Amino acid sequence: MTSNDPLLQPYQLKHLTLKNRVMSTSHEPAYSEDGMPKERYRLYHAEKAKGGMALTMTAGSAIVSRDSPAAFGNLHVYDDRIVPWLTELADACHEHDCKVMIQITHLGRRTGWNKADWLPVLSASPVREPAHRAFPKTIEDWDIERIVADYASAAQRCQAAGLDGIEFESYGHLMDGFWSPATNHRDDEFGGSLDNRLRFTNMVLDAVRSAVGQEFVVGIRMVADEDFEKGLSKAEGVEIARRLAGSGKVDFLNIIRGSIETDAALTRVIPVTGMRSSPHLDFAGEVRAATKFPTFHAARISDVATARHAIAAGKLDMVGMTRAHIADPHIIRKVMEGREHEIRPCVGATYCLDRIYEGGEALCIHNAATGREAEIPHIIARTEGPKRNVVVVGGGAGGLEAARVAAERGHQVTVLEASSQAGGQVRLATQNPRRKELIGIIDWRLAELDRLGVEIRYDTWAEKDDILALSPDVVVVATGGLPQNPPLAAGDSLVTSSWDIMAGSVKPAENVLLYDDNGGHQGMGAAEIIANSGSRLELVSPERFFAPEMGGMNHVPYMRAFQEKGVTITINTRLRSVRREGNQLVAELGSDFADGWRGERRVDQVVVEHGTLPLDDLYLALKPLSKNSGAVDYERLVNGGNIFPARNPEARFVLFRIGDAVASRNIHAAIYDGIRFGLRI
Repeated sequence: MTSNDPLLQPYQLKHLTLKNRVMSTSHEPAYSEDGMPKERYRLYHAEKAKGGMALTMTAGSAIVSRDSPAAFGNLHVYDDRIVPWLTELADACHEHDCKVMIQITHLGRRTGWNKADWLPVLSASPVREPAHRAFPKTIEDWDIERIVADYASAAQRCQAAGLDGIEFESYGHLMDGFWSPATNHRDDEFGGSLDNRLRFTNMVLDAVRSAVGQEFVVGIRMVADEDFEKGLSKAEGVEIARRLAGSGKVDFLNIIRGSIETDAALTRVIPVTGMRSSPHLDFAGEVRAATKFPTFHAARISDVATARHAIAAGKLDMVGMTRAHIADPHIIRKVMEGREHEIRPCVGATYCLDRIYEGGEALCIHNAATGREAEIPHIIARTEGPKRNVVVVGGGAGGLEAARVAAERGHQVTVLEASSQAGGQVRLATQNPRRKELIGIIDWRLAELDRLGVEIRYDTWAEKDDILALSPDVVVVATGGLPQNPPLAAGDSLVTSSWDIMAGSVKPAENVLLYDDNGGHQGMGAAEIIANSGSRLELVSPERFFAPEMGGMNHVPYMRAFQEKGVTITINTRLRSVRREGNQLVAELGSDFADGWRGERRVDQVVVEHGTLPLDDLYLALKPLSKNSGAVDYERLVNGGNIFPARNPEARFVLFRIGDAVASRNIHAAIYDGIRFGLRI
């Protein structure tokens, strides 16, 4: 059946027919092994192909030269060994009529010198990039010659692997380092005029075209406006786009706006929750109108309605929904099947990118299958064994996920929730207005449980006898935890928890000290609420830098609020005790570094954040009555087999706990627990 949906219309790019208008733009999930896209990498992209996507772009910048060491798991496209791995990936995606391209680059100054082969970092001029801290050397003539040749041989490897095309990365890397007045201070034939600043780019394009021919698809992901005073202007950026479009050397433009050399700048390119959606879509449309050339773009286009508008309004030819597909790789299939309402939403948490930039791998805050396709399916199959009666105690993120998975498996599921609403700590986090989108984590699961016919009993504080009365085969304890104080020599009863501030049950006082030795969103969220209330706030942390459990991109809006509101930040300092003096509190501070050092703050309120203590009374009451005595075989949990040892075989039910009911962790950990345990019921 032919669809009138703009997103589902095919697009002809040179000889390639892209079956619809949705793509995943190049990004580096850091799933590589030794710089190679092996099984984990392949399965991640193949899942999106199964989900109906027309084009998946691999590699957030596969590196073409040895002196461009990987900054965050980049693929090594300078190495011949990559060809068969790329071939396997391409074949896996082609099975589902999904085209595959790769982004290649020289990172230039956007990496570190003390990595890999310890070769000097270079750039058009010796301008340091703050994000990666390297002081680059000025690129020399012999560097240019070898790097141009490296681009050409890298392109040949991609072509030999059977990929459908390549794109060059030209924002924040070596190529556009020549374009920007902020990074190109040269007075030779590579500096000054726009013709000179484009010389390196044209050398690369000519060498690549000579190597791969005219038929192979070659595009460029380019910054067309760096959006800061010293950077590449919109006028020059659009002119570069016009010149490239008219050169006959490239086949598409993938448009970026902004700079990525600091965390704050990066969030304006790739916004996080609470920031504007699709902020550069209209700009990309302007470039398309100016060039009349195939134009791609991605920047927080996270919902189908916006993507549809981008195509229908003629702003883009292909729309990138990259983080959206990390949350749900089956977006297009659901659209095609009339199940748009079942799409798991991207909530903008940016847990994925923050993990990459902090040295981890990309994980979605609420889709634990992404990046784990070899072990966890995105589509839950019904059990081939007996149907179980499953009782889930707790309606937070982990409990709802366990219930969803068990119900998809075909089991009878009942959820018992103590409060009048589901959501637990996620709902608490959304009390910070800037993070209200996180409620999508809960709302999506509630909608899925409604579709699956799962009963949720609210305002039910479950005791042992309540559980036994339901005759369960499986009991999942997802009761979460309660806030706990940090270790204090005195004053436990005088402090206020971050939860009380977040929930609004305690109002911020006029002069507040917030002590956070947990280092995540919990303390930072409370601090932001306090700061925005007009209170005078000092944020104290024992860490070398505050909030180490939170990545750099999420750091940005907190820091913006703190600086705008005049928050004082004190690191390397511990809260030792609190005492009352008159109508104020005195916080005694100490140091890990100088044993005799003491400090004091006289304030109206001391707020503390020290994670949670498991709410495990119900678990402990049920443990001796359960078949497995609460035990879980971790080896089998990881590698397969029955995970519940029969310690008490005469008992009726198995018992396990997940999320913060085990120990203080985060949203992703609770959801990961929920799905991997739920699959084993």
